[in-house]
Amino acid sequence: MEENFSNNEPISTKNKLFGKTFFWMFLGLLGSAIVAYYTYRSGLFIDIVLGDYFNLLLILELVVVLVFSLLFRKLSPTVVGILYFVYAMINGVTLSVIFAVFELSSIIYLFIVSALIYGVLGLIGYKTNKDLSSWHIYLSVFLIAGIVLSIINLFMQNSTFELFLDWAILILFFGITIYDINKIKLLEEDTSLVSEKLHIYCAMQLYLDFINIFLRILSIFGKRRN
Repeated sequence: MEENFSNNEPISTKNKLFGKTFFWMFLGLLGSAIVAYYTYRSGLFIDIVLGDYFNLLLILELVVVLVFSLLFRKLSPTVVGILYFVYAMINGVTLSVIFAVFELSSIIYLFIVSALIYGVLGLIGYKTNKDLSSWHIYLSVFLIAGIVLSIINLFMQNSTFELFLDWAILILFFGITIYDINKIKLLEEDTSLVSEKLHIYCAMQLYLDFINIFLRILSIFGKRRN
């Protein structure tokens, strides 16, 4: 959620960074959506669930994110781009289950709602002149706590607690989105190498923010299949 860069970039480059970032974010979301729908329509998701491959895919997603985050500076722009799309495709496979759980009309409607909310949050993060760097530690602590509690609830299977977690994590990602958008506004290249791939790093952050907001909204308000 955080990467440090120097502060000498012209405004025109920032605008270019935003353009590239949202373009790559869009490509990642589009790729995930296509893979998710194909995995569901082809029936492949049934083999994945029944064959106990789902948890393996989740672990693989985590590994890709860790490699992406920890080795971002050392990897070439090409490898960084490949890792981003590998994650988006794997995530598309795991997201295919939502088509089996929720009605298609509900998924589409809440995706649009999520996009509108995300746009408002992005506007807030971009327009604010406040220094939001102090948010990082609090958002990180709450995010770790949310992950731990979610894992615990996998064993508890408490529906009331799950609803509470959905709302809490949704609100948390509202804050994370504002923070990340504001951070991108302030980001500036520290080396020519980083500038070639900075937009991919930013796209990954925004992709994860949107996916988490969408999934929480879908979990809370989505109309489930009978």
